[in-house]
Amino acid sequence: MADKAIVGGYVVPVGAAPIEGGTVLIEDGRIIAVGPEADIDIPEDAELVDASGSWVLPGFIDAHAHLGVHEDGEGWAGNDTNEMTDPNGARFRAIDGIDPYEPGFDDALSGGITSVVIKPGSGNPIGGQTIGVKTWGRSILDMVFAEHVSVKSALGENPKRVYGEKKQTPSTRLGVAAILREAFTKARNYQAKREHTLGEGKPFEIDLTNETLAKVLDGELYWDQHVHRADDMVTAIRLADEFGYKLVINHGTEGHLIADLLAERDVPVILGPLFTTKSKVELRHRSLRSPGILARAGVKIAITTDHPVVPINFLVYQAALAVKDGLDPETAIKALTQHPAQMLGLDDRVGTLAPGLDADVVLWSGDPLDVMNRATRVFIGGREVYHFDESAGEGVVEDRRYRESR
Repeated sequence: MADKAIVGGYVVPVGAAPIEGGTVLIEDGRIIAVGPEADIDIPEDAELVDASGSWVLPGFIDAHAHLGVHEDGEGWAGNDTNEMTDPNGARFRAIDGIDPYEPGFDDALSGGITSVVIKPGSGNPIGGQTIGVKTWGRSILDMVFAEHVSVKSALGENPKRVYGEKKQTPSTRLGVAAILREAFTKARNYQAKREHTLGEGKPFEIDLTNETLAKVLDGELYWDQHVHRADDMVTAIRLADEFGYKLVINHGTEGHLIADLLAERDVPVILGPLFTTKSKVELRHRSLRSPGILARAGVKIAITTDHPVVPINFLVYQAALAVKDGLDPETAIKALTQHPAQMLGLDDRVGTLAPGLDADVVLWSGDPLDVMNRATRVFIGGREVYHFDESAGEGVVEDRRYRESR
């Protein structure tokens, strides 16, 4: 029996046409029906959520953030983004450094963001394993919805600077590519040895680094490639061709310069952050026109804040300004919802309003791409975890802390 019905709003399922006066029916944390109110049989005992005058959308997704591993305002004590002591950090896991009580999670809710793929940083050629989490929960145990998503890797300035300063490989782009080739070659050899040894019924010593890269080679994990320059993106494509893994470009600052190649090769791009200065050489071609150019060329795009580089609640504002500079509004909404879910294999849980998916639903005061509108109510798994208090002029997040009963 349904436990909640969001009724009377302008429902934007993203995966289907918008519905004026639509209904979203929720049961046990999942969506069980979406459609015009007249077509939905609402049980008498269902809680009604009046969405009259509101836009109703799936929760937004930031597919590349350091939320919880790089805590706002905490300096070195709260920054666990980069374990820059080993160029091959495939065994490192973002989940081990996430603090769900850092303020960025509350900010995410205020921006209508219900899901985040949290990633290690970009100081290493191979930074570690990412994880998909919801933006509300009492501990990481009840926030994780996708434990095995991808492995973060970096090309370009960051790893060559970090290890060049240490006077060790890699100190050039040649060295960074060599580290990746060596790592995947070792992982292939590891796979062959594992198969042979286990086939003989002998014990086999597990290596966490090679186990992770083997999953990339087997297609179980995506390869999230931090890359800004166009030539580095071509290197990323060549490496993906060489080893056969599923490549997702992250940042893609100069992607618009090779938009035709990215489209031809069907390489998706998680684009951004878009609100930064051109603070290093490989950002010199950063442009808010880039999302529109890539999308028109046929590249599937998502938009990211790279939080805390840009505050995570500014995600939708980046999309709005990209629309101002030529991005189609419908594609802009998909770049915050359906596209990031599809890119990283999360679309069986999040990204649209459809039966069977998580009931992550956000009510907006109007079109989210209008910067004067705001998220007014946020539901994760059907549970209301945020609302905007008009009288106080501020958002209210459901308390995550344990409260002792007396």
